[in-house]
Amino acid sequence: MQLEESLTVAHLRAPRAAAVAGILFAILLMTSFWLIRLAVPANPLEAGAWLQNRSDTVALALNLLPFAGIAFLWFIGVLRDRLGEREDRFFATVFLGSGLLFLAMLFVSAAMVGGIIIAHAADPQRLLGSATFTFARAITYEIMNIYAIKMAGVFMVATSTLALRTGFIARWIAWLGYAVALLLLFSSRYIEGILLVFPLWVLLISLYILIDNLRRPSPTAAITLEQENS
Repeated sequence: MQLEESLTVAHLRAPRAAAVAGILFAILLMTSFWLIRLAVPANPLEAGAWLQNRSDTVALALNLLPFAGIAFLWFIGVLRDRLGEREDRFFATVFLGSGLLFLAMLFVSAAMVGGIIIAHAADPQRLLGSATFTFARAITYEIMNIYAIKMAGVFMVATSTLALRTGFIARWIAWLGYAVALLLLFSSRYIEGILLVFPLWVLLISLYILIDNLRRPSPTAAITLEQENS
């Protein structure tokens, strides 16, 4: 009986952990994107005027990203734990690989922006208007608005496929994931706010898992009901 109780508690804690991690990831990532968008113009060829008076805002946004990445890794791990033996190896590999690639590109972009801020603090006159600044800014823009977005779309396709096959989330969320993934995969780099679509979808999944978990009976109540029935 004690072993069964431990397994029940672990089974119920895993979805809740995934929900909390997903919510943290979505909030932190959207906050970071919002701060960067407030400080940095969308045009990749702008001259870098934001470094003069908005670099602190960008630095704050960059400091939030590692914690968002940790939460996203936790979200992926707990989702795979919830899938368990039902996990399809092919789609699970695409699910894990695309998630890790998205996270890697996110960190590379953040590191490049952080490098720009450090270089500007060391020698402001030489950096602004230089080829180095233009190159770093353009590379960061391309990574986030093309490659990272595509990997986020692939992650959503794999997650939605696993959801339809295993039923770990509602089917309508999975179909919504397909639609949004197509938007990310085939969208233009110039669509304003497109980066926010992915964390919003993760937030939707996380809230669904959390609500679904809270609706289930607690482990103590389940054990008591089982004892009464026996």
